[in-house]
Amino acid sequence: MYISICFASVASADELTWTFDDTAADWTPANGTWAVEDGVYKQTTRYGKAQKALANGAEWTDHTVAAKVRIEAGHWAGIVFRAQNEFEYYVYLICPKENKSELWRHRRSTAFKDGFEGRDEIEHDIAPIGLTLARNEWFTLRATLEGSRIALAINDIEQAVFVDDTYPRGKIGVWTWDTQASFDDVSVNGVNTTSLTPVEPHGKLATAWAGLKQITNSD
Repeated sequence: MYISICFASVASADELTWTFDDTAADWTPANGTWAVEDGVYKQTTRYGKAQKALANGAEWTDHTVAAKVRIEAGHWAGIVFRAQNEFEYYVYLICPKENKSELWRHRRSTAFKDGFEGRDEIEHDIAPIGLTLARNEWFTLRATLEGSRIALAINDIEQAVFVDDTYPRGKIGVWTWDTQASFDDVSVNGVNTTSLTPVEPHGKLATAWAGLKQITNSD
């Protein structure tokens, strides 16, 4: 049996999940060395410019994005949301070395020809509530976007809420800087503003559950 899934084309409510059991074919890396290994999406380049991978397809307005993040070496890794491109986006990250999380708004820099690495601090020192951040442990990061409101959580414990309206919509993704890290169970649900490519779920490809039509076929 297989299920073919067709999505509504514009401004639909959708939910997608990537478990990376097989591939990361729906993702486009920008910098770094990205590969699926042992059922997780890994970035293994330690140094260089910020490394990120963005999910192809939809841009999201109001939505929730979450992912399991594990830092193996280095300092900073997290989730990207409302990405305009590889230079302009928000990133919520954890820093086990200093036991904190941070929220940054990245922008295209005019100081360098390739656009890297302009960024603006929203908050660089969010003390963890109800947990201790450490390397080689999984933490689930979550960002909930409602208009200009950005609510951040780790392991379902709200950490902080901020307001910023620079990027009203965009893609989601995962991110590292000076860090080797793994990502798993990336999910997003909310309102998307672009067409989604129909997929046939299999292994760890994206699965959608809302705003869709299902056609079931059996042998």
